[in-house]
Amino acid sequence: MSNALQEDPLKPTDRDFVAALASGLEVVMAFDEAHTRMTLSEVAERTGMNRAKARRFLLTLHALGYVRKQQRYFELTPKVLQLGYSYLASNNYRGVIQQYLEDITRQCGESSSLGVLDGDEVIYLARSAAPHRLMAITLSVGTRLPAAYTSMGRVLLAQLPESELDSYLNQLSLTRYTDKTITDHESLRAAIYQAREEGYAITDQELDSGLRSIAVPVFDTHEKLIGAINISTNAARVNMATLLEHYRPLLMEKAQLIRQSVSV
Repeated sequence: MSNALQEDPLKPTDRDFVAALASGLEVVMAFDEAHTRMTLSEVAERTGMNRAKARRFLLTLHALGYVRKQQRYFELTPKVLQLGYSYLASNNYRGVIQQYLEDITRQCGESSSLGVLDGDEVIYLARSAAPHRLMAITLSVGTRLPAAYTSMGRVLLAQLPESELDSYLNQLSLTRYTDKTITDHESLRAAIYQAREEGYAITDQELDSGLRSIAVPVFDTHEKLIGAINISTNAARVNMATLLEHYRPLLMEKAQLIRQSVSV
């Protein structure tokens, strides 16, 4: 998650940058929901590496137990989950926030999540799911969605210093997902500024037809940004007035409780 106090990250040309570690992580991240099993050639293509380099990293990951090999195919093993668990275990506030998310679901009957900004994406760190499914993909802890088109993404982008927001928008390539998707940078900037001014963001069927959501930022007792919490719902079931009059106060109430009870 971006932080104004964070030191500038190393560049690949810096002496302390470990290129081999970065490449190994690229290989791990090449596997996703659409690419659960891949050949050496497919991994090389997805990472932009030559076959020899990709082979060395795959065999090293295999030796460490993070990858299994079945004939021509490679796939991740459950050991990879330890990498994510290390992060989750080091953030013990998640248990407290999970309770608030579940309270939200009980009170309004809708799904609620906690997300943080990671590059151009929002990554889900906690979630309380309602019985009804909202998107074609299954949302769960670890899911990544493009920040530009999500309510959590926009309230988190609104927290960035102006220079970081400019950098983000300058390199962002916009994609039309539905007929409601914002596809020009100035309109997106205006939506982010609106979220900054109002303290919440709503996205209405921009990422997926029928998906409507509202989000607010959450801070800890020291005013440090933790992430954003949201309520997501079906546009045919919940109108905009309900989002503003009922769900927004509920989110803000829980955000205030989190601020009073969590110290990161």
